[in-house]
Order: sequence, then structure tokens, then C-alpha cells
Amino acid sequence: MTTVLIVDDQPLQRLGFRMLLESTPDTEVVGEAAHGADAVRRAAELRPDVILMDVRMPGMDGIEATRRVVASGDRSRVLILTTFDLDEYAHAALRAGASGFLLKDAHPEELLAGIRAVAAGDAVIAPALTRRLLDAYAKHLPRDASGGQGASGPRTADDPRVRALTEREYEIFVAIGQGWSNSEIAERLVVAESTVKTHVGRVLAKVGARDRVQAVILAYDLGLAHPNPPD
Repeated sequence: MTTVLIVDDQPLQRLGFRMLLESTPDTEVVGEAAHGADAVRRAAELRPDVILMDVRMPGMDGIEATRRVVASGDRSRVLILTTFDLDEYAHAALRAGASGFLLKDAHPEELLAGIRAVAAGDAVIAPALTRRLLDAYAKHLPRDASGGQGASGPRTADDPRVRALTEREYEIFVAIGQGWSNSEIAERLVVAESTVKTHVGRVLAKVGARDRVQAVILAYDLGLAHPNPPD
């Protein structure tokens, strides 16, 4: 059973999420919060597996709430739910430690799958959406971070997290940063998908990333991943 805390300032939105989750046998809604400060308090009190977190709320927003929940060291994982095309702050929430990102107009089965994935310690951003999100995120980075030449730059070469990676792990890390799925990485590197999964786990541990999303953010910060050129 996956326990969930719903955080949204819109009562009808919370009700909709609750009705969906309560109709699913493997999820349980343990509480609700209407703003960030209440979310932080309730997360500490209830210790849910997953927190469905809105970004834009009165008072403390979802970004600061996410940062505080993560900083507390609590086991709860945050899944951001917002409207991507209108929300400029989604990438900031991911940097604050959120484990995933979904659009509020996602299909019910997509939301449920996302909750299960986050609860299991995985990321929930589909590769195509990862690329869209990170392309937007990269525009907010300093020029040397988003337009550098990867490992040849001093920031990357001197970073102990990168130096700790084997050559194959480095390839996997760069591929993760580009938003590739495990199957895409396996196909391009001509290895078994199970082998990729093992390497991904080792990469996350070595670079100190909570999950795949945080690894993508780090790859951009280090200049290893860059916005996709227009078609």
C-alpha cells in the first residue's frame, strides 16, 4: 500500500485526486494540505510515501515546501503536479529535490503509474518530457554550464563525482542527462537493458543523486547535457 499526501490550494483539485486514489486498491490518501507550510508540517507528521505537490500556492509555494521536506531527511518523495507550459518554476522544484514531474492533465493511469514509480525510488518523467523540461531549464543556467563542451571543461574534469565514474558509467551518465530511457541507452550502446539498469544504479550512487531526475539536473549543471537543437 502506497500512502499519499495531496497538496494543492484548490479544494476541487484535491477532491479529484482523492477520489481517484481512493478508488485504487494499492494507494491510500493519508492527508491533504492547502499550502506549502501545511505540507511540510503534515509530511513530518504523516510520513507519506509520496507527496503530490502543486507548485503555485499562496504563502509558502511548492518549491520551498519540497526543499524543506527533502532537507528534513524524511523518506517521503515529492511528485510535482502542475501545468508545464505555464509554470516557469517546475525545474526549480526538481532542483529542490522533487523526484518527478507530471502535468495536471495527465491521464489517471499515468498519474497512478507515476505515484508507484516514485514510491519505488524511480523517476516518473517520460524521456520526451524530460527533454522538454531540461531544454527550458538550461536557458536559466550560466552560459558556461549550458553551452560548454562537456568533460573537456574544467568544471566537469575537476568534479570528484565525475572522476569516480568508470568510462562506461560516464557514458551512461551523459545518456541519462540527455533524457534517454534505459531501452534507448541499451540500443545505442549495444548492451542488455538489464546491464544498463545496473549501471544506472551505480551512477546514481556515485554522483549522489536521489533518483534519475536529480542525475539529469546534475548533468546539466556540469555541462554534460545540452538543449536539443531545433529540428
